[in-house]
Amino acid sequence: MIMTKKFLKQKGNYRNLIAYQKAECIYDITYYFVHKFLEKGDRTIDQMIQAARSGKQNIAEGCSASTTSSETEIKLINVAKASLQELLIDYEDYLRVRGLEQWDYNSDKAIQTRNVCSKHNESEFYRNAILTRNDETIANIAITLIHQEDVFLRKLLDSLQESFVEDGGIREQMSKARIEHRKNNKE
Repeated sequence: MIMTKKFLKQKGNYRNLIAYQKAECIYDITYYFVHKFLEKGDRTIDQMIQAARSGKQNIAEGCSASTTSSETEIKLINVAKASLQELLIDYEDYLRVRGLEQWDYNSDKAIQTRNVCSKHNESEFYRNAILTRNDETIANIAITLIHQEDVFLRKLLDSLQESFVEDGGIREQMSKARIEHRKNNKE
């Protein structure tokens, strides 16, 4: 009896994804930010935390489901992306309604922040760095990270789409494996 190639790929190691690591940083910053700068009882606290949490958790859930469902993985990664866009708007709103500056993309502060954020994916780095920053600076750091995360999630979705087109979904892989098994075991 000839053994057929396995069709279930071991996937789901989301903690190694830069997209997950950045999402964790965004969550940690957001948790600190809302508890430090928003008044207790403000509904925005829960909404911002849930949007940040959804960004992180949906990456983990999507990657964990990826072994048997490319469709679920793609949908959940897109939900993560959408949740973080909701969070981005909350940070932009915070700055706008308080008359604080949202750094221009080409400003020295924004360029420096992008450079630092592109080098750090460890949430501990941000948890320490934000302790000495004001609300305007922390919001702009979060905005920068969310923009960077959006790029990573877009690239991840492109990669998942390519993989699906090349390999198909689980049903196609199962059928192919079954047909191959029958062909190889004809006697």
